[in-house]
Amino acid sequence: MTQIFSGSLKNLADHFDRLINGRLWLKVLIALFLGVIFGVLLGPDLDLIAPNTVKTITAWLALPGQVFLAVIQMIVVPLVVASIVRGLAASNNPAAIKKNGLIALIFIVISTAVAATVGITLALNIQPGQFVDARMLVDVGSTAANSNVQGFPAMSELPEKVSALIPKNPLASMASGEMLQVILFAALLGAAMLSIPAQQSKPLFDLMGALQEVSLRIVSWAMLLAPIAVFGLITRLVANLGIDVLAGMAVYVATVVLGLIIVAVMYFMVAKLTMTQSFREFFSNVKELLLLAFSTSSSAAVMPISLQVTEDKLHVNPEIARFLIPLGATINMTGTAMYQGVATVFLAQVFQVDLSLSSYLYIVTMSVAASIGSPATPGAGIIILSMVLEGVGIPAAGIALILGVDRILDMCRTSVNVLGDVVACTTVQYFTGAEKALVNEAK
Repeated sequence: MTQIFSGSLKNLADHFDRLINGRLWLKVLIALFLGVIFGVLLGPDLDLIAPNTVKTITAWLALPGQVFLAVIQMIVVPLVVASIVRGLAASNNPAAIKKNGLIALIFIVISTAVAATVGITLALNIQPGQFVDARMLVDVGSTAANSNVQGFPAMSELPEKVSALIPKNPLASMASGEMLQVILFAALLGAAMLSIPAQQSKPLFDLMGALQEVSLRIVSWAMLLAPIAVFGLITRLVANLGIDVLAGMAVYVATVVLGLIIVAVMYFMVAKLTMTQSFREFFSNVKELLLLAFSTSSSAAVMPISLQVTEDKLHVNPEIARFLIPLGATINMTGTAMYQGVATVFLAQVFQVDLSLSSYLYIVTMSVAASIGSPATPGAGIIILSMVLEGVGIPAAGIALILGVDRILDMCRTSVNVLGDVVACTTVQYFTGAEKALVNEAK
């Protein structure tokens, strides 16, 4: 019986290893569950261990999480630069960019701003941060909230602020983490590469490709730490706060998911207006793409499938699809912007940071800019979020509070991001009349 039992356990363990092999999201969920259990055992609810000993244990358990956050923050600048430059310079048809680029840019900026506004509005009404005891978050956040909240400057200061957005020294902007300046520099560089012969721009384009691949490899190494990071950070979180933190995080997750559903519904309504297909037919054509985006958490990973769906099933002009899908995977991050709106207000409520109307406008503006700069890789939203938090006086270390549940939310918002890429293609085709031209060519 002992041998049979041991053999059954081994088979079960082997099956479990095969189940979680390569499924980072499942590993993160398991780490989250184990972190909660260990946190409860170490926490004040059971009071099994002395508080000073608990602090020492949880500090060492949280070390991988701190390393994880440091690595992804370190690599964000080169990854954003390479992604934006290659996204803009990927098209070999400058005429197509002139024809379709303006409409696409207007659509992306408006939809992203609306999504961020939806996130802020939901967070203000639901107030998920009120379910977490802010007085007990000093150890988790590592730093107190900064009371100097940034907002929009006065009208007399606005010209100077606008001119300051142009980086006088791009390397200095990269070193200091001025991401908006970095994004503008990358956009100008990509646009300039389009204006010169492809043979001359090819070496720089290849260099950006190599930089992007190296950055992605470093991100992939960092993501290997994600389960351990989540386990340590959640263990410290629950051990310091107690089981009550779970209720607060559940409300936060529900708020983000609700916001993503609202944004997705808006996209489906736009698709209905800009396409001749019925709602059921459109949903049938994109559902597998959205499920694949959900499972991979990467807009870039599903880019070939996105092109196939938009061209073959949605009958989008290839000239539009092949320009907007790669570009959208880099700059069209509506789900990420909505998430950043919710997360920023949530952490402001947790850390008791008072935000004015100008601060909310600042959050929307920076969410748009930051989502445009988000690379199309798993976990990218959590990287860019730190910039938005610091802009409104919230310690970036508050990311530790939401890191444990971010993987599931990343999967959800990636699906919305990919849906936005598809709808951007149908919208540009509708307003440029490319669909009619495609039909005429087919005749």
